[in-house]
Amino acid sequence: MSNHNSSSPKKNTMQNLFIEASFDEVTNTISYLVADMETKQAAIIDPVLDYDQNSGEVDTNSVDTILARAQELGLTIVWALETHVHADHLSGSPLIKAITGAKIGIGEHITKVQEIFRPVFNITDLKTDGSDFDRLFAGGDTIKIGNLEMEVLFTPGHTPADVSYKIGTNVFVGDTLFMPDFGTARTDFPGGDAEALYDSIQLLLQLPDDTTLFMCHDYKAPGRDNYAWETCVKEQKNNLHIKGDVSKEHFVAMRNERDAALSVPRLLLPSIQVNIRAGRFPKAEQNGVHYLLVPVKAKNSKLVLNT
Repeated sequence: MSNHNSSSPKKNTMQNLFIEASFDEVTNTISYLVADMETKQAAIIDPVLDYDQNSGEVDTNSVDTILARAQELGLTIVWALETHVHADHLSGSPLIKAITGAKIGIGEHITKVQEIFRPVFNITDLKTDGSDFDRLFAGGDTIKIGNLEMEVLFTPGHTPADVSYKIGTNVFVGDTLFMPDFGTARTDFPGGDAEALYDSIQLLLQLPDDTTLFMCHDYKAPGRDNYAWETCVKEQKNNLHIKGDVSKEHFVAMRNERDAALSVPRLLLPSIQVNIRAGRFPKAEQNGVHYLLVPVKAKNSKLVLNT
């Protein structure tokens, strides 16, 4: 399975704070290793489990790369943190938990996402109380990573459950924002809300201009040759979707029109049904094989499926 990872240099914007990015080009996802270098405790944000849609093959290269880096630095992983239920990659959090004993955390409104998608995939073994995760965070909660304190910001819109993680002058924004030259997150998934996304973006833009914002994805905006995932509040005020004090009404209209033309993410179906279980796959069948479902919908009412 082909998977390319690259890391960015660490940042010392706070004493003892270490941040390093790992980019998975297959899914255009950025995962982050965040550590207190005094206590050597660390968290991994939005880890990726490698999954090949064509073969159904699962691999651990992305997680192995980050864990090897953590071991090289002498770090103990205490948290695997999700900014939201991803629709474009499978979560590597349960693998990290199995190897390191780290706890898996996500926003408390994961329960709404579970309620929405449980009937879509007829997941009868799924509880919709978020109990697949070790910790559900509300906005304003704090997470300890050694002597460092991370604040949870409730930033819904892309999904009802999105959160951002703020540590000092650094914020991991998940899919709420992309790089300024690329725009903002889609809101057409079930439970998405363009008005809520606008409000979440405004919450982030109220932070000091020099606050560093770390993206969860990058797709190279037109005219840009390199991947990028690090920007700041001042730069995001010129984001192509929100610059010039765009009104909420204008933003919602733009977002809805744009979303209507977007294609479905390639890994949407496997990602959602795994990630709402905290990365847990459905139980194996009697033959020992795990199966992921593909709901079939007839676009034409004349089409007979039960033949």
